[in-house]
Amino acid sequence: MSPISRATRAALGASAVALTMVVATACGPENSDPVAAPSDAQTAATTAATAGSTGKPGGLPPVKLPSADELKKWTFDDWDKWARQNVITPAVKGFWDLQKILAAKPAKPGPGNQPSAQPTTPPSAQPTSAAPTAQPTSAAPAQPGSGGGQNDPQPKLVEMKPVAHPYAKPAHVNGKLFFQDGNQDYVCSGTVVSDPANPGRSNLVWTASHCLHGGKGGKYHTNITFAPAFNSSGAVSGGKKGSLAEAEPYGEWGAVAGMVSPQWAAEADPENGGPWSQYDFGILKVANPDGSGKSLEEVVGGSVPVWFNAPREQIATVSTYGYPAGKPFDGMELEHCEAGKPARRSMDPARPTMLMTGCNGTGGDSGGGWFTTKDGKQVLVSDTSIGGFDNTWEAGPYLDDVAQHALEYFAKKSK
Repeated sequence: MSPISRATRAALGASAVALTMVVATACGPENSDPVAAPSDAQTAATTAATAGSTGKPGGLPPVKLPSADELKKWTFDDWDKWARQNVITPAVKGFWDLQKILAAKPAKPGPGNQPSAQPTTPPSAQPTSAAPTAQPTSAAPAQPGSGGGQNDPQPKLVEMKPVAHPYAKPAHVNGKLFFQDGNQDYVCSGTVVSDPANPGRSNLVWTASHCLHGGKGGKYHTNITFAPAFNSSGAVSGGKKGSLAEAEPYGEWGAVAGMVSPQWAAEADPENGGPWSQYDFGILKVANPDGSGKSLEEVVGGSVPVWFNAPREQIATVSTYGYPAGKPFDGMELEHCEAGKPARRSMDPARPTMLMTGCNGTGGDSGGGWFTTKDGKQVLVSDTSIGGFDNTWEAGPYLDDVAQHALEYFAKKSK
């Protein structure tokens, strides 16, 4: 799979060095509104309060990038310190129209210079020459179930197939994600996930870090918007010229808060896979477009729980979903791949070994959910992160304690 060439690469700024949480006023008391945009007075007060600590306006002391072992042990306060240094720019309502969506580029990093055929022993070198120094491989013992840094042979190719129109109700948790990187429009995918702090009323969407943030030296994307069950009716399938309202049965849910992993924001080359891809997950909070108090979960009719630290031997099969937009796909269809038991792919044995399938998805299905069954119910175990140059495999992060703590923090802070 060819890596995406960005028209605009974000420049390194004083406020965008290895930052993850993007919740406005996240440093306030827990009963404050963490997703409301700060007022001019609040912004001035925050700037004045933080300038003395670094000598730079608005600059809290930067948080040292933790090792893989340290990150697993981060407490709520550690996540909060990391979070306070950044805010998201809420999406502009009505920014996206059908023409913009159709012209948007598909986003997904390529595999770097890792060969498509996986070795049977952990690689000893970084996968890209642009990669920063990796965390020492001795930083942490392999977590049970995390894969131990092993690589399996590439799985057998499985073709993605379109979901039949209209989508069955359980499929409405899947959606299309739009965002801007500089002046360029891009598309990804996402999934409505259950909110541990707000059962039955989730406004949370799971996706990939690279769909939210530009990686090392970059910043958060803008106008991030989620359209659940996009094109369920088939109104824009096969070149049909349906309306935006027909293509978006639940409207456009603009992002008001978000989080990516610390390693992604500090290390990642957004066009190539690397050790940062092993933490390529992201979380969004979105707002109801009609201004009502009804949650995303209530509107679409459900959400998917995330199964953290899933024992690999219990992941007997995965079904991956997304809106691939690179050829031969056009980004208008929700596609799925019944991939069987996932293989393992690792670039740093100190980090959770990724799940890998033989699916032929292309750019645009990034961030789409990977589902399996637990106790007879559908659960999410990963999201699409990287793919091969030849579109014969895809990989997603294994969701361990780090991902779980991130969701728990984000859910509580953005409640």
